[in-house]
Amino acid sequence: MINFDKIKFSRHAKRQIKWRKISEKEVQDTVKNPDLLEASIKDRKNAFKLIEGRMLKITYKVENGGIIIITAMVRGDRT
Repeated sequence: MINFDKIKFSRHAKRQIKWRKISEKEVQDTVKNPDLLEASIKDRKNAFKLIEGRMLKITYKVENGGIIIITAMVRGDRT
């Protein structure tokens, strides 16, 4: 069972969400309720969600019942 309240961010992910002006809430919304979810390498998942005209791509892995955010990317500008 995955505990969506137990989300940790890698150092890389923290840096990416800061540089790309993505909020932690947007990351959580994307992981919890993605528009699209696909498998990635090394048992990771890519979650995609359109939020305010921007397409977020969050790569994460499930570990010890919690979620570790690996990286965060975005397409489109916040206006």
